[in-house]
Amino acid sequence: MTIPFLSRLDPDATELWRDLLEQALGEPVTLGPPDDPGAADIAVVANPPQGQLATLPNLRFIQSAWAGIDGLMADPALPRHVPLARLIDPTLAAQMAEAVAGHVLALHRQAPAYAAQQALGVWRKLPQPPTTARKVGLLGYGEMGRYCGKILVNLGFLVSRWTRRSGDLDTLLAESEIVVNLLPLTQETRGILSQATFARMRPGAAIINVGRGGHLVEAELIPALDSGQLSHAVLDVFALEPLPAEHPFWRHPKITLTPHAAAITDPASGALRIAENIARFRAGEPVLGLVSYQSGY
Repeated sequence: MTIPFLSRLDPDATELWRDLLEQALGEPVTLGPPDDPGAADIAVVANPPQGQLATLPNLRFIQSAWAGIDGLMADPALPRHVPLARLIDPTLAAQMAEAVAGHVLALHRQAPAYAAQQALGVWRKLPQPPTTARKVGLLGYGEMGRYCGKILVNLGFLVSRWTRRSGDLDTLLAESEIVVNLLPLTQETRGILSQATFARMRPGAAIINVGRGGHLVEAELIPALDSGQLSHAVLDVFALEPLPAEHPFWRHPKITLTPHAAAITDPASGALRIAENIARFRAGEPVLGLVSYQSGY
């Protein structure tokens, strides 16, 4: 049997992943589907072309090289009878926690307001509450959410959380001054950052979206910012990436953009985690990050 690496990455990145996977696994890895499709029982994938996995008739396990699997789930030909695991990598979660903590601290310390004052040449100190008086709400509390929650609590913030299985969303929205979206993108969570949600939030609250672009109803964000219902939005993910140069988000004074950089998979670390998970599968042990096709993550 053979393990293919299926992706839409550029050639240099693809070669790097193959080399690192071969080192971690101690066996050959093919790029793209093997010459004999029936020879592949395990596949490692990084958003491969739609339909490609369906060409491998003897697959028994699919391991994603990414933490998010919404791209895979959008493939109508995805062989849903085959177990699928998303990447669980503590280094990825740590990166996300750093990014979220940085953005929360910037909002807490009123960096956008001071930037606006600087542009006008205004010297004015703003009242600064302590972190212990600032409420932060986390939408989503999986691997990355837990890392984010821990670092924010250590900084003194009052942290609440909501998942589809626990927590009171209305209370979180009404009380939080900063709302951080870390949810997986599913049919149930698509468009959750909308005018209906903004209206339930504390007036003047800020949002940070490090989940997926599909969580945000883009047309409803700027009106919420212009009206003052939201004070600021930090966006790392977008419906269309790269974000087109003509998009109004680039120029809005109450929006901070980053280019889907909150947490970037490190191939060296990711390859090791992938190899460990494949070893678990082969040994009949529970794999990490097993996806529920029913829930979509």
